[in-house]
Amino acid sequence: MKCSVKAPAKINLSLDVLGKREDGYHEVEMIMTTVDLADRIDLTELPHPQITVEVSEGYVPSDHRNLAWQAGHLLQTRFGVKKGAHIYITKRIPVAAGLAGGSSDAAATLRGLNELWGLDLSLDELAKLGSEIGSDVPFCVYGGTAIATGRGEIIEHIDAPPPFWVILAKPPTGVSTADIYRGLQLDAVTHPDTPKMVEAIRAQDFKQICSQLHNVLESVTLGLYPEVANIKNQMQKFGADGVLMSGSGPTVFGLIEKESRVNQIYNGLRGFCEDVFAVRVIRSANTCLKPDKNGIL
Repeated sequence: MKCSVKAPAKINLSLDVLGKREDGYHEVEMIMTTVDLADRIDLTELPHPQITVEVSEGYVPSDHRNLAWQAGHLLQTRFGVKKGAHIYITKRIPVAAGLAGGSSDAAATLRGLNELWGLDLSLDELAKLGSEIGSDVPFCVYGGTAIATGRGEIIEHIDAPPPFWVILAKPPTGVSTADIYRGLQLDAVTHPDTPKMVEAIRAQDFKQICSQLHNVLESVTLGLYPEVANIKNQMQKFGADGVLMSGSGPTVFGLIEKESRVNQIYNGLRGFCEDVFAVRVIRSANTCLKPDKNGIL
């Protein structure tokens, strides 16, 4: 028994931090949407209760540190599954990029093993399990577009934005999410207007969406990592309609309405960093768990 699952990246159209929680996490309010830059998860059922992981990129851990391994192990132990699985991850999403690549791999593994092992769990049940692995995993289980609150695990589905292009550019630098949150001074930031962004999405108003892009972590990351600020400046210079950093960085994305401008912006950014992608927003959520004719969930 085998199946393959797509694990798409996400971007934050807005990201607000409301305060520090007693459990050590931060209270957040984010609007996230999936884009069609995706890893591929190939799952093969094993007759013995072992979870193994193989990754196309050698610098990604393939042991218990890998979130896909954690997802498989969680399902196996929670539901007493006597079989195992080999998880092969073909990476396309850059690592530690603010695009939830690891979380999406975990979410895809939950969806795929749910099918492979015949557990018959709903997406809501898988999302609840995913919250035990990471704050972004529940959103990645569903995909689509949503408001995420709490520490990111409370998901409210909203309308998909209108069709547009997204340019992703990740500079060759690592960003410590913990350092970014430590550097955040909530009394000194301007907070996003989440209801206005939701209304812009509901109205399918591309210009208004661009005007409401906001990430409270951006000023911290841009101050600590000037190369991220440079990528943002270049993307604006090349003419993207709206530009924002995703998550805690370092990836910067640009929203572009007219396809005729995509190649110009893409090629211009390739002169500043290697990891540049031109993608579209995925407007549908992960509502179907049955494989298509190619065996891909």
